[in-house]
Amino acid sequence: MGLLDGRKALVFGVANDHSIAWGIAKALHDAGATVGFSSVESLVERRVRPLAASIGSPFVEACDVSSDDDIRAVMAKWGEQQGTLDILVHAVAHAKREDLSGAFVNTSRDGFALAMDVSAYSLVALAREARPHLRRGSSILTLSYYGAEKVVANYNVMGVAKAALEASVRYLAADLGPDGIRVNAISAGPIRTLSAGGIADFRRLYGPFDQIAPLRAHITIEDVGRTALYLGSDLSSAVTGEVVYVDGGFNILGVPTLG
Repeated sequence: MGLLDGRKALVFGVANDHSIAWGIAKALHDAGATVGFSSVESLVERRVRPLAASIGSPFVEACDVSSDDDIRAVMAKWGEQQGTLDILVHAVAHAKREDLSGAFVNTSRDGFALAMDVSAYSLVALAREARPHLRRGSSILTLSYYGAEKVVANYNVMGVAKAALEASVRYLAADLGPDGIRVNAISAGPIRTLSAGGIADFRRLYGPFDQIAPLRAHITIEDVGRTALYLGSDLSSAVTGEVVYVDGGFNILGVPTLG
């Protein structure tokens, strides 16, 4: 028997088979969960649906998470087809490419609003619309990064949005906790994904990571998937409002050393 036999999960944000969201979806599926998918319309037919078919997913819907109507429609379809929801995965973030390089002080007003809306507020909107389908013991997961806590070159407005996302996790955990619904974030080390490619000089950030992090290894989507499995299962039944680092220990370092 799998750890998640009989559970139902809905994953927002898969872009391709290198996505952290896909690593999470695969881990949940391998543990016995029924997994549904939602992503931006431009990726659904070309990228998401084939991946969903590979694990026998019964649910694939397009969604613009900056639209309350879109979110409401997806959740309504989920309710009609699946009824309840045990695990909601929010793996969505976006900022203008020009705001992910150079100086943070040059962030445009509309660029700041875009990053906050798509990368942080969308978690609140998804949680609100999913709430009727969630039940005691359900788990909401989102993805953050160390740039929410410390300054990371070129992460810029996304770091500020991730800080807001982590604060949202705590407030949602307090709101939904009395109903037995848990809300947590995973802060992963740098992983070569489609979205990471939008950060200027990402290769410089990624390259020496396995020489600096205490565990001396790069982080994989499978690493994140295993932690998501823990947070989505009863193994973490008393854990909520937390940011769990999956970064080989990088976040504990004061002055990183090589070798």
